[in-house]
Amino acid sequence: MSILGNRVLRKEDVKFLTVGGTYVDDVDLPGAAWVTYVRSPLAHARIERTDVTQARQAPGVVDIFVASDLGLAPARVDTGTIPETMARPFLADGTVRFVGEPVVAVVANSLAEAVDAAELVEVDYEPLVPVVDPAQALEDEVLLFPDAGTNVVSSIDEPGHGSLFDGCEVVVRQRLVNQRVAPCPMEVRAAAAVVGPDGRLTFYASSQAPFMMRVELAKALEVDETQIRVISPDVGGGFGAKAEPYPEEVLVGWLAWRLSRPVRWTETRSESMLGLGHGRGQIQYVTIGGSRDGKVAAYHLEVVQDSGAYPQIGALLPDLTKMMLTGTYDIPRAGFFSRSVVTNTTPLTAYRGAGRPEATAAIERSMDLFAAEIGMDPAEVRRANLVGPDQFPFTTPTGTTYDIGDYPRALELLLEASGYRELRQEQAERRRSGATTQLGLGLSVYVEITNGGPEDAEFSSVEIRPDGKVVLKTGTSSHGQGHATAWSMLVAEKLGISIDDVEFVQSDTDVVKSGVGTFGSRSLQTGGVATRQAATRVLDMAKDLAADMLEASPEDIVVDPAGGGLQVAGVPSSAKSWPELAGAAQERGTQLLAEVDYEYGGATYPFGAHLAVADVDTETGKAVLRRMVAVDDAGRILNPLLADGQVHGGLAQGIAQALLEEFRYDDDGNPLTTNLADYTFISAAELPSFECVRMETPTPRNELGAKGIGESGTIGSTPAAHNAVIDAVAHLGVRHIDMPTTPERVWRAVQAVQAVSA
Repeated sequence: MSILGNRVLRKEDVKFLTVGGTYVDDVDLPGAAWVTYVRSPLAHARIERTDVTQARQAPGVVDIFVASDLGLAPARVDTGTIPETMARPFLADGTVRFVGEPVVAVVANSLAEAVDAAELVEVDYEPLVPVVDPAQALEDEVLLFPDAGTNVVSSIDEPGHGSLFDGCEVVVRQRLVNQRVAPCPMEVRAAAAVVGPDGRLTFYASSQAPFMMRVELAKALEVDETQIRVISPDVGGGFGAKAEPYPEEVLVGWLAWRLSRPVRWTETRSESMLGLGHGRGQIQYVTIGGSRDGKVAAYHLEVVQDSGAYPQIGALLPDLTKMMLTGTYDIPRAGFFSRSVVTNTTPLTAYRGAGRPEATAAIERSMDLFAAEIGMDPAEVRRANLVGPDQFPFTTPTGTTYDIGDYPRALELLLEASGYRELRQEQAERRRSGATTQLGLGLSVYVEITNGGPEDAEFSSVEIRPDGKVVLKTGTSSHGQGHATAWSMLVAEKLGISIDDVEFVQSDTDVVKSGVGTFGSRSLQTGGVATRQAATRVLDMAKDLAADMLEASPEDIVVDPAGGGLQVAGVPSSAKSWPELAGAAQERGTQLLAEVDYEYGGATYPFGAHLAVADVDTETGKAVLRRMVAVDDAGRILNPLLADGQVHGGLAQGIAQALLEEFRYDDDGNPLTTNLADYTFISAAELPSFECVRMETPTPRNELGAKGIGESGTIGSTPAAHNAVIDAVAHLGVRHIDMPTTPERVWRAVQAVQAVSA
């Protein structure tokens, strides 16, 4: 019986539950200096004067740096679409563009001394007019980068074919806001660096992509990548925001190189809220049209993407939104228009789903708006427009080709598991009775893209050591996903050994040959497949060796079902253990070792259907999520326990955006939610027990049949929870409420329609 497909407990957890993990802050670097960054208190200002005289005289100060001391070229995302004039300096150079931007780096012998000295740095600012609203940034009245001549970073214009809405009986329009959110990983950003006796830099970082970090360090230091070793020890969460290197991190390496002594930095939670890239940040204008029988004929989405002060990955999110524009629906005509703009706010980056949740939120909200306009149940409208299972591979109007799926079945499973008809009856009864607490049902049928890029090969190697244990190395970089368990399962299934006999190695650029990293729900279908292929090659090598030793044909050699090695089929007494095989290979001057660089297998498209059930108090606006039912299809499931963990985490984050979370600024660009007291972070108290329904549609695009699952829960749950709250008060005349659907917003929406009625 194969171990694959079973609920195998996480082998990582023994360490975390006993001795605990090893994070960057836990790395022992004797004699390390600490760096503290003096950050801008203003959203937009010219730096008139910087005086570090007093700070230099403070106890323990090693050195102090401003932008002119660095001689570093600005950091920029090399995409070919982001203007060089908008590149971000490592320290603010002449102008600050968001509250929290690093201006001065203070290095001292201890953290306390660095913080105290930073307080003595004097910076004189001449305030400039800030631009916080992305819509206002479009007007170009105030330019963040005068040399660029505009605040627009990039744009996409795909108008579709002909006049999109010609012939539509019904056309519905709505402005939506997919609000800015903060990732809030448990471990904030941290970095540490030391130059060894050999002159090489060893760099520790809380990163999702150590090899990407090495590239950026090599650029900054102007050295070959072989001169740098990057290690990411245990990483306490990332959610996409720790995929790209940050100036504060890279500067730690530069400072250690420059000062020839160890240097470290760990931000505070408030610094993390200001400096770790935010997510989402789209203003959306949806238009949907069709006939009164529920068929949608045309759809258009216009996006204004907030890129923050310096355009990086966040500016490119509309590319992914366009890619997933029409979701699970067979809509004949569709168009997309987007503009990414800079604002005086924290830069935007990837956050769990990165562009795809925004697309799903728009189309799923649009389907509810359309259903309300024609007086049809939202489930019926969706059923009438879903791509059928016989239409795959299916190419959307924006040119995205979905691999495989059965969207109608996902919806039917959801409706059946949730008791949708009975819930609608309960809702009708509450509405007839005029109850204070009304019931809302929110649907979402989604599809997303995983392993959408980059197309670089992912590395894995499998080696059987002389003691019979296995060393598995991977280029992916787990930060909570459970790769040690999943990858060990793949090796164990192939070699017939225990997962406890597999040593899992990752996130060390000296030990692992190469790697891309972990983001975009790519890992199993790249690193996992590479691991399986490496294990298969090792097994083939071992079979050849065993056949020679046992004087048999390689075709007759099978894995010993007892897990001890290989044997001749049907002859248990004719066998060789793994230590014997590894020793024999060593005697012959070789190893039972295979390395695989797995080439990009093509993007896959997980899908599913979610239903949120909410109780909403019409007098206070408070919404309580009563149930969350989720059907998530990520192809063949390797370990249901790990998959459920990813879905549960995704559901929680998606629901949080719909109900609670929003990173807010005032009109002057001052952040109003810089800690977890002000930023309404969701907890278990606000969440019901999730009801997950299993569905598996294996993809043909990789040998495991697996699709990504790390972001699906977030993508489907946000519009479901959002729609549920609005549905609860829709009978009162409320058409739309922007996220997050806080009690105040719901209450105001109800009051507004009641005032009109009165």
